[in-house]
Amino acid sequence: MSAVNADFIGRVFTGTPPYGVSRAKIAEFATAVGATAALHTDPDVARAHGYDDVVAPATFAVLIAQRAESEYIEDPEAGIDFSRVVHANEGFTHHRPIVAGDELHTAVHVDAVTERAGIAMVTTRCEIADGAGQAVCTVTSTLAVRGEGS
Repeated sequence: MSAVNADFIGRVFTGTPPYGVSRAKIAEFATAVGATAALHTDPDVARAHGYDDVVAPATFAVLIAQRAESEYIEDPEAGIDFSRVVHANEGFTHHRPIVAGDELHTAVHVDAVTERAGIAMVTTRCEIADGAGQAVCTVTSTLAVRGEGS
C-alpha cells in the first residue's frame, strides 16, 4: 500500500525562488535534447524572428517545473518516497515562448492522488508565470509512486 498523503490534494506550493532563464541555460538544454535550431543559441536569429532573445526549446519548462515540484515531493508529510517514483506523464501548454531574460515564478498545484493496485498516481500542475504575473506555461505531470511490496 502506498503512503502518499491524499490530504495534499488542493494544496498549492509557491515557496520555490524565481528561476532566471539565461542564454547559457537555454543553450545547455538545447544541446542536451538535440534541439539544433539557431533560435536557441543565436540572439540575432531569435530577434530576426521577433523574439526579445534566444528561445528555449518547448520542453525546457520541465526544468522549472521539476525544481518547483520538489517543494511538494520533499515535504515529509506528503508521503512520497522518491526512490519509488516512476515518471508516468508530462504535458505542456505554452502561453508564450520562454526566452532568455525571463524570471519565472511557479505555483505547484496538487490536483490528484489516486490509488490503484498499491500504486499512487500523483498529478501536479505547475503554473509558470513571468514577473508581471502573466502566464507563460502550464506543466502537468503524473508520477507513479510504488507502495511497499509493489
